[in-house]
Amino acid sequence: MNLLYSVLVSILLVDFNNAVPSKISKKIVPNPRVCVIGAGVAGLTSARYLQEEGISFTVLEATRYVGGTWRYDPRVGTDENGLPLHTSMYKHLRTNLPKPTMELRGFPVPEDMPSFPSWKVYYKYIQDYAKHFDLARHIKFLHNVILVSREDNVWKVKYQNVLSGEEFEEQFDFVIVGTGHYSKPKYPNMPNEEHFTGTVIHSHDYKEPEIYKDRRVLIVGAGPSGMDITIDVANYAKTLVHSHHSKIKFNTVFPKNYIRKPDVKEFNATGVIFQDGSYEDIDDVIYCTGFQYYYPFLDKSCGLDLSPKSVTPLYKYMVNIRQPTMVVMGLTVRACLVVALDAQSRYATALVKGNFTLPSHDEMMEEWNRRADVIRAKGRPLSDIHFLAEKEDEYYASLTEESGIERVPPVMFKIRSVDTQAKLDDLYTYRDYVYTIIDKDTFVRTLEDKDVNRIR
Repeated sequence: MNLLYSVLVSILLVDFNNAVPSKISKKIVPNPRVCVIGAGVAGLTSARYLQEEGISFTVLEATRYVGGTWRYDPRVGTDENGLPLHTSMYKHLRTNLPKPTMELRGFPVPEDMPSFPSWKVYYKYIQDYAKHFDLARHIKFLHNVILVSREDNVWKVKYQNVLSGEEFEEQFDFVIVGTGHYSKPKYPNMPNEEHFTGTVIHSHDYKEPEIYKDRRVLIVGAGPSGMDITIDVANYAKTLVHSHHSKIKFNTVFPKNYIRKPDVKEFNATGVIFQDGSYEDIDDVIYCTGFQYYYPFLDKSCGLDLSPKSVTPLYKYMVNIRQPTMVVMGLTVRACLVVALDAQSRYATALVKGNFTLPSHDEMMEEWNRRADVIRAKGRPLSDIHFLAEKEDEYYASLTEESGIERVPPVMFKIRSVDTQAKLDDLYTYRDYVYTIIDKDTFVRTLEDKDVNRIR
């Protein structure tokens, strides 16, 4: 009952005052051409909806695969063509959200898919999606985008065949950037790390836990990947030392080889001194310290302020306010990312088709500044501008109100809220729950075929 109450309270507290009312009107660009960068989930969903509307588009993908980060690759560093490996997938990864929130609109997940599928199962689903909608014919595989610039009121996109080295340049009316932000590691600056004689990697290059058998491993960071990799490695390590400053209260009972520590003060040759003065001998370090926003192909003429921590200013978390024929997908944090990407793809397609008109530049900046001012008033970093969190369902409602796209059901946000609490309760058991949607507002959560609760 307490869980149900907390979910209902969080929903009631959503502030709808900041939604931007907009009367849907049409503004049509004759025969628009669209460049979609990347063939991950963002690029594939964009391709599907653009194709359905008969819009001319090309998807540029640097690898020979669809699926982006969802494709596991045992290699680290660069691929066979010398390009950086973008996938951050690891061997034992399972989704950290249940399958109803991982489903792409109009393409049901298989009934036998586990509630929290492995990367392998989910990647097969993405491949099936691309095949079902016949998207590969629109994708130029092994073509890497090297420059996007705005000239003479058009987008000029320069890209290179990664096998032959041949370069091309085309002009487009719209650009949809779908390369994500989970591929460029963010490393902390640790004093005296250069003296440490053990191994140091980022979670981006973490592949499997077996190599850490009987080792003394330090994991830095307590985000989703930090907690997941901690549990993965703890099954094999002699000692798992976990350094973080998260204020989130996890109720998980960790194994006896788990040692919680505060932030790192400094390294020496064989271990780490922590801020509380304690010391641990360490063999290996895994930084689970997040990723940078990294779009090296975007020229200054694109009009975005790019930093490792943020991409600004964006209207509706995606539209480039200074050049609103560019959309940057998937920057939302603390949301059902697959659901959000699908909704953003439909919004972007409606924008390209001319189903609605964006507010003026000043109105969009005013909306963005309101959000930024709230973050600054709380003393939070500007990187929080990408957080949806408790405003996730409000966001979906605003996309529908403005563009006329089908509304993301409120039940998605409710499932994420309950799943978040389940993670806090026990990181070892939250994937044991099965979530079944009853209608747009209601779902049932079960455990071992027993009804747990029906939540509206």
